[in-house]
Amino acid sequence: MADWKSVLKTDPTDWLLEEGDPSVRYLTLVDILGEPPDAPEVEAARRIIMETGTVPGILAKQQEGGHWGNPGDFYVRGKYRGTVWQLIILAELAADSENPRIRKTCEFILENSQDRQSGGFSTRGTEIDGGNHGAIIPCLTGNMVWSLIRFGYLEDPRVWRGIDWITTYQRFDDANDEAPRGWPYDRYKNCWGKHTCHMGVVKSLRALAEIPPDSRTEAVKSTIKDGAEYLLRHHVHKRSHDLERIANPRWLRFGFPLMWQIDVLEILGVLLKLGYREPRMQEAVDLVISRQDEQGRWLLENTFNGRFLVSIERKDRPSKWVTLNALRVLKGFLEP
Repeated sequence: MADWKSVLKTDPTDWLLEEGDPSVRYLTLVDILGEPPDAPEVEAARRIIMETGTVPGILAKQQEGGHWGNPGDFYVRGKYRGTVWQLIILAELAADSENPRIRKTCEFILENSQDRQSGGFSTRGTEIDGGNHGAIIPCLTGNMVWSLIRFGYLEDPRVWRGIDWITTYQRFDDANDEAPRGWPYDRYKNCWGKHTCHMGVVKSLRALAEIPPDSRTEAVKSTIKDGAEYLLRHHVHKRSHDLERIANPRWLRFGFPLMWQIDVLEILGVLLKLGYREPRMQEAVDLVISRQDEQGRWLLENTFNGRFLVSIERKDRPSKWVTLNALRVLKGFLEP
């Protein structure tokens, strides 16, 4: 462990273990210190997540049906206060998957956002049942599948329909050929333009990374291989056709929670969880190392605070969440 920590200016682990943010404390024990899930300290830390801080603050605003605000405004008009966004945040914060209110929210999303015809997840529902077939987008589908797997729904056939949607429709092309036509590619040019949308790729692969390797179908394995190569071809954050140029400067501003956006830390984290650790990631890892302060901490540079139901940290201040994600990446990439 000393090898990967040698790139830190100062070890911030004790700071992450402070009791102010129970989710960060719990995940630091498990992901950074490698404590087993059934260790008494880990179990105690996880219980506290549901008792104090952001998670109970969000759940306190939940409506009886498992939603927040108007049930029909779960994505667009409810940005970032609607049900979709709360599910993502609660999954990020390692909320208890057995909690009845969490389960109710998962069921609400499956009943109202998932398209009955295809299994993808839609930005709006229909007046009759399920998500709107014409309003499915890849980043939302990836985020919902990821959240639902995190909350224990991997064996649910409805979630596997979402996984199948990803393996069937997610693109990894690079503007070299004509974009595909027909449903679902004929709408939302930001999602389905000539060049594959990075956000859709990252959120889709993040969802597939939650599937244990021995549970991955051949279609899942093939999609992971194609998607990972797409990201590696870009050296994580560069333009694949000109590796001297940054693909999007916003990806260099680290944030939490990212919702539909992405950054270098998230892309690296996804690749590492999928088992990739190779030279095309090195420049992005070096970038992460260079962004720490003298205390071995990373700033929150990108945030939706002020639009959340409950604010999470403060912009341009040292961030426990960004620092935790940075340590996850450094440990994953540099540990022998």
